[in-house]
Amino acid sequence: MNRVYVCSCFGITEEQVKQHADAGRCTPRQIASACKAGTDCGSCVRRIQALLGRGTSCAPRTEMATTVARTFVPDEAARAA
Repeated sequence: MNRVYVCSCFGITEEQVKQHADAGRCTPRQIASACKAGTDCGSCVRRIQALLGRGTSCAPRTEMATTVARTFVPDEAARAA
């Protein structure tokens, strides 16, 4: 089996990072909370960011912000204040 390690400190593979992303962990901090990758020497953080940026079920931050902005409509009382 060909394993590509992202985090040598904790033995975390690309596949494991992708699995965590598919489970809804969309930021390097969330990945770190799930498996500790990126919490020791930090040399893998950029690779984790790259993996999260493409090929995962997580939406990029700009898309998420646009979605939230479109769905938020303040009530009439708040606009009047």
